[in-house]
Amino acid sequence: MNGPAALTLSLLMLAGLLLGGGGVWMMVSRRDYKRGWLMIIAGTVMFANVAIWTM
Repeated sequence: MNGPAALTLSLLMLAGLLLGGGGVWMMVSRRDYKRGWLMIIAGTVMFANVAIWTM
């Protein structure tokens, strides 16, 4: 996979990692569980999309 497709997938992976980490941070330090779980779920959806697109 070359070009814009590879760039898009790599950006989605980075965004998924940041959303997951941000969700954990929201739950631990700010005690905002609802937004933390939503961020973790959004990151998981991004990982699932990358997995689907690479198959």
